[in-house]
Amino acid sequence: MHLAPADRGAFPPDERLHVITRASSKTADHQQPDSSWTLDNLAFDILKDAHHRDMSRATIGRILAEADLKPHRSHYWLNSHDPDFDAKAKAICQLYRDAPRLYSEDRVVLCGDEKTGMQILERKYPTRLAKPGFIEKREFEYIRHGTRALLATFCVATGRVIWNLGPTRTSLDWVQHLGHAAIQFPQMKRFDWVVDNLNTHWSLDVCQWVAKQSGIPFVASALRTGPQRRKFLGDPHHKHVFHFTPIHGSWLN
Repeated sequence: MHLAPADRGAFPPDERLHVITRASSKTADHQQPDSSWTLDNLAFDILKDAHHRDMSRATIGRILAEADLKPHRSHYWLNSHDPDFDAKAKAICQLYRDAPRLYSEDRVVLCGDEKTGMQILERKYPTRLAKPGFIEKREFEYIRHGTRALLATFCVATGRVIWNLGPTRTSLDWVQHLGHAAIQFPQMKRFDWVVDNLNTHWSLDVCQWVAKQSGIPFVASALRTGPQRRKFLGDPHHKHVFHFTPIHGSWLN
């Protein structure tokens, strides 16, 4: 027999709160094998609870909807443990806000990053185009042509993207890309680069390139460690200044 959803007032607030509390808890705390709650296992769990009356699946669904609670859904996130997260994030966001004005003052804000392991695939047979009564057909077999790494820089003020495509993304590849991007803005007197903490972004090769571009001495012995190199690259007196995103905060780039 099908049970219709209970009337809105059939279950008192404490029992509706019980549903919300249970849906907000860990399934493992209630001997549930699934990693997240579903309407079915939530209804079954509440049915086992002798302290509460039976609730239909539809009633539980309505209670969760009213609370805007979706225990069956989740998304990944990464908690940053950088003690200076707020200060770094504020500085980078301020750069983004100031980018149009800075550009008019011959100072360009650039965001750089890589996408690696991009497969170069080719269909083994040509695609058959759609025609009346038939949908498009694509051959599922393909030919591999290796992988490529995309190095790209985004100009915040104008939206322009400068890129290099190659088989690797070494520190020398990154330096070559920096040079390729920089020459696209010959009138600029200052470059602000927003990058994440990948080691190729603060390598000794990058420090040497910045020293040359800024017309300052390059002393390798003073740049042996990562902190020393990042401090050097972040020096605001240089022509090229690097702003590193917080640890686990590369999404700010």
